[in-house]
Formats: sequence, C-alpha cells, structure tokens
Amino acid sequence: MTRSPEVETLSRPDTTTDEDVGALLEPFRGELTGYCYRMLGGAFEADDAVQETMLRAWRAYDRFEGRSSLRSWLYRIATNVCFDHLGSSKRRERPMGLGGAQPAEEQYFGDVLPEERWVEPVPDDAVLPRAGDPADMAVGHESIRLAFVAALQHLPPRQRAVLVLREVLRWSAAEVAALLGTTVASVNSALQRARATLGSKALRRDAGEDGRGDGWTPVDQELLERYLDAFERYDMDALVKLLHEDAVLNMPPYTMWVSGRSEVVRWMLGAGAGCRGSRCLPVRANGSMAYAQYRQDPTGGWSPWGLAVLEDDGGGRITGITTFLDTATWFPRFGLPTRLD
Repeated sequence: MTRSPEVETLSRPDTTTDEDVGALLEPFRGELTGYCYRMLGGAFEADDAVQETMLRAWRAYDRFEGRSSLRSWLYRIATNVCFDHLGSSKRRERPMGLGGAQPAEEQYFGDVLPEERWVEPVPDDAVLPRAGDPADMAVGHESIRLAFVAALQHLPPRQRAVLVLREVLRWSAAEVAALLGTTVASVNSALQRARATLGSKALRRDAGEDGRGDGWTPVDQELLERYLDAFERYDMDALVKLLHEDAVLNMPPYTMWVSGRSEVVRWMLGAGAGCRGSRCLPVRANGSMAYAQYRQDPTGGWSPWGLAVLEDDGGGRITGITTFLDTATWFPRFGLPTRLD
C-alpha cells in the first residue's frame, strides 16, 4: 500500500509529449481505482472516476509545477472527482442496510433496485497491489471488504476521504490537510469522528496477525474448499457446521435478506433448491473468499447464476453470503467463462 505521497516531484519540460504524460500517469491507475472504489462503493463508478481523474490531469499537466509529488496531485484531483460524484448520487447500501430480515420464502424476495443503489463487488487485482509490506497488504484487504466499504458510505465525504487516506494509505495528517485545503486539527477531528462511526459497527478483524500477511491464509483457503465441497454436494449437514449461528444471506439486486443459520438452510432447501447440482469456480473479490456459481442447465452443462462473496469471523465460520445475480455484468469483469460444459 502507499504510505505517503512524498515521492519525487516532477515538472513538465517543454518537450514532454501527450504520450509522455500518459505514461507518467498510467502507473497510478490501480491505486487510484482502489481509492475511488472505497470512496464511492461502486466498481464501475470507480473506473469512471479514475478515467475522469486521468483526463483532468492530462489536460492540466502543463500547469503542474512539481511543488507536490505527482501522486499527491493525482489524489487531490481524484478526491475532487469523488466529491463531485457523491454530491449527485444516493448512498450505496447492502440489503441489510435497507430494512429487517425476511422469512426464507420466495414471496419475500423483495424489490429490485438499480445497480447504483448497491455496494458492488470488485476483483482484488483491480484495486490491490500484488506485493508489498505484509501489514499494508493486510490493511488493504480488510479495507475493501463489503461490510467495510458499505460502512464507509455512511460517512460524510470529507470524513471518508480522511479515514481512507490516513488509515488505509497511511498519509500523515499534514499531507491530508494539504490535500483537502484544511488544518491538521480539522483532519484529526474528522478522523476521530470517522473512527467512532466505524467502531460502533464492530467491523474490523485483526489484520497482519496469524499469518494474514496479504489478507488470505491457509485457513481461509481450507474454509473455502470445505464450503464449496459442501455446497456442490448440497450437503446441508456439512454446510451448517461452517455457518455462524447469525449468518446472513442476501442477493443483490433484490432487497431481501435472511438471518440465522437455520433460515439460510431453509432458503437453500426451499426457494433456493434450484442451486442443487451447481458448480463453482473460486475467485478473489473484496479481499474475501468468493466464487462464481453455475447452475445446471436443462440443455446441458452449467449456466452462470451468481458471483458469491463470503464473509467470515476469522475463526473458521461463515458469517455472510452475498450473491450478486447480475452475471452479465460481473462474470466478464472477473474474467469468468460464460458457461461450463
């Protein structure tokens, strides 16, 4: 992860071409995408924000005088772009933030809301570096988990930016104050309020311990393998042993969600019984265990059904199953096949 923006300062010589500018900006795309995703909660909205950031930077590069680092200059532009987006859009949510749990019956499926209302999944590779300091890598994974990103959406935009820059990207209070055009005292105050909001939600698992250097451990791998084995066999007895007693199941774009191990199983044996015989492919999403689910196709093979992101308690129990059903959107983004034969 980026600890601070104190890297080399650059100014544009008279001979710098448009291609040169593009080459200078492009290496920052991945980390800016991660920043904008945390700020906005939408994968495609983050892409758009980064593209707008790059365009603004490209147009204004001849006025970049090198008084700050190129990185901090780009983050300033990206922050302003995100603030513009947040000023004209509704807060993204998860089904659990829209109302109480429903009975595990098809009649309670709920409303279908447009994609801009939901916190969306994102591939790890699109927003996280593939190598780096183990502690920073762990923080990076924790900070793109669905629950954490959803909680960020409840913070005012400036608090959101302060928390991400200070806690995730490890910028100093002075650097954040310079970016936002405010004081160190104001930054520290905003950070305290943001921490209090997130702390009240008991979101954070310990990072960087128990070998969790990149947010992914042999324990996670074993838990995912056991879960997929039980799910593909549709062995509810085995599945129950892996679920936390307060586990939740939800399926955006539907507002419905069910709560409790028994209700999750009742859904799977009732309205969700069509998932019996599914095949699954593991993927990396939101710093979490995840998989693509394919249902049996009556004409042969298996057809896309959903992209599932699993949340866990860090102790070997699944606490949440979020299945994103818009496969036409999410399977191509994760590089997944359109069917299995």
